[in-house]
Amino acid sequence: MTTSRHDRAATRTRAIMQATLALAQELGYARLSIEAVAARAGVGKHTIYRRWPSKGLLFLDSLLSLNEPVLDYPDTGDILADLRCQIYAAVDLLANPPWGPLYQALVGEAQHDPAVAAGLDERFIRPQTDKTVARLKAAQEQGQVSAGFDLDLVMAILSGPLYYRLLISQEPVSHDYVDRVLHALFAGLSPRH
Repeated sequence: MTTSRHDRAATRTRAIMQATLALAQELGYARLSIEAVAARAGVGKHTIYRRWPSKGLLFLDSLLSLNEPVLDYPDTGDILADLRCQIYAAVDLLANPPWGPLYQALVGEAQHDPAVAAGLDERFIRPQTDKTVARLKAAQEQGQVSAGFDLDLVMAILSGPLYYRLLISQEPVSHDYVDRVLHALFAGLSPRH
């Protein structure tokens, strides 16, 4: 049985992305190179550059292909419990290799490469933001969140402390920390009767 061109391309793509992730974990993102990825994957550099014009975009695709996390919101009718559940899942994902350190490197690269920043926003950050805002909007419509709150601002207030710890202070982002952030936020979000 012959292997189709599409199957060979898919196999090459998987090999390239696996090599990228393995090398990024071994060497760190800063020392990752297209040449090293090509050698590890057993392909030519031109094969990589045909699909990915930069190391950053290759890294973005590789990381997001790594069992793309499902960070959906439950809707139990309790917005605080639902946010807690989803944020715990995100924190647990980012607390452990390979996702945590690789995601930190990807966010760092996004600061220097506008194409990586746009891709990360389009494929990961924006979809997660949209899910959060949609869940908050549903809670607002159910009277669980004050009608006057700007939900995009709520999202920024929710994510800011988490990204600060993950990327700036490098302090652990624990479930307890998440609970403290949610408590502080919900002191202002709750509708006043």
